[in-house]
Amino acid sequence: MSEGFKTKSGDTVKNTRRQPKAREIADIGSIQQSLVENFSDIKDPRVERTKKHQLTDILVIAILAIIAGAQGWEDIENYGISKQQWLEEFLALPNGIPSDDTFRRVFEFIDPEALNRCFLRWVENLVTKMAGDIIPIDGKTIRGSYDRNQGQSALHLISAWASEHSLVLAQVKVEDKSNEITAIPALLELLDITGAIITIDAMGTQTEIAKQIIDKKADYILALKANHPTLYSQVKEWFDKAQAQQFLGINLSYDKRIEKGHHRTEIREVWTVPIAAIAELYQPKLWAGLQSLVMVVRVRHLWNKTTRQVQFYLTSLNSDAQLLGRAIPKHWSIENEVHWTLDCTFAEDACRIRSFHSPQNFALLRRFALNALNREQTYKRSLRQKMKRTAMDNNYMIQVLSCFIDNTIDSSDSLCQA
Repeated sequence: MSEGFKTKSGDTVKNTRRQPKAREIADIGSIQQSLVENFSDIKDPRVERTKKHQLTDILVIAILAIIAGAQGWEDIENYGISKQQWLEEFLALPNGIPSDDTFRRVFEFIDPEALNRCFLRWVENLVTKMAGDIIPIDGKTIRGSYDRNQGQSALHLISAWASEHSLVLAQVKVEDKSNEITAIPALLELLDITGAIITIDAMGTQTEIAKQIIDKKADYILALKANHPTLYSQVKEWFDKAQAQQFLGINLSYDKRIEKGHHRTEIREVWTVPIAAIAELYQPKLWAGLQSLVMVVRVRHLWNKTTRQVQFYLTSLNSDAQLLGRAIPKHWSIENEVHWTLDCTFAEDACRIRSFHSPQNFALLRRFALNALNREQTYKRSLRQKMKRTAMDNNYMIQVLSCFIDNTIDSSDSLCQA
């Protein structure tokens, strides 16, 4: 084998190491530099005598492996072993590929706040302007992260999602014995949301959160449900009465949309009025910047049934049904494009990583991967197919990383395209 093997024509083919092209070397070099810079403030949790592998190598291999579909520590090690020859072109790897136990131990004790800062810095480089963007904020429980023997409940995270750019902007852990009401302000504090529209479900419909959004020069659309019983009952009764009278004499904005797809038809109607339309609205001054009240009626015709849903919202936006009719459905994108994708494509709920900081750190690595795959749009396939191609094609992995690292976007830019 050391002498090569014979082709049909009798020529000898030598087993030589692949030489990367000049452009590929440049791409790898810029990616390596960017990765090192972004991870520079992460403190290595290991004692000096146990450092057989560089921390940057461990972080980079983990991110690449998860982009390629790794779901645990053994998957990450296997990716490194399979790609070792390629990885040696831009990583030090003084003692080869770290073992799965090494990856586990490092991510158990890396400070998740430090890793989160790296994530935020990357996103800030990608998205320079948020004005006019719709940013849904919602929570997700990683169901497999509980540990019954240790009395540890499943990890619950709050995420912010840039719906126009398909990017996770930030995540914050909900502390034990707490809830989303305390985590949402911490998440908002991390972000520059100037000019953006923040959408939050009923749990986050709190006067302090509304004030924080206004103070940060953004607008809000907050779902109003029975957790504010007096205000909810008053708004519901007013809209019911006004609708029965066909909104006669009321300063009303109305919009209707019909959407078809996936064997269903949805009719969505939006009515919005300024708060002055309700003469004695319950404590409106508690809600900073409150301008309008909204009612949305969704009628969905499925193949076997018809459903009707009525929802109400508080918003700091003017009474513009067309604008609100476009913005409110964007909130569902965090469920469909983030939470569903993390569970079905990245198998997040099924993951049993649960020790120390590793569930939170691994969750953040998944969001690195989700952003990277979303940014690359030259390969018009599903996220799962993109993931598989990065595992098979090193050049495509470089392209994914280049789009994620090197190109900045603002509210008017498109994603990375050829």
